[in-house]
Amino acid sequence: MSVIFGILFFMIFGKMIGLAFRATWGIFKIMLYIVFLPLFLLALVFGGLMYLALPILIAVGVISLIAGAVD
Repeated sequence: MSVIFGILFFMIFGKMIGLAFRATWGIFKIMLYIVFLPLFLLALVFGGLMYLALPILIAVGVISLIAGAVD
């Protein structure tokens, strides 16, 4: 009986750990795109690296438009 309990225990909590990793990855991607990318671009602009910030901004904008058209 304890073997069945152990197997079911690890099956349930294994799925919960997998869900936690997927949720964490989703939250990380949201934080990256909404918080860190704009802060990085602002730091580049204020640091005098506008020639680097503008191409990055254009590339991210084009990728966003393409990804939005596919969905």
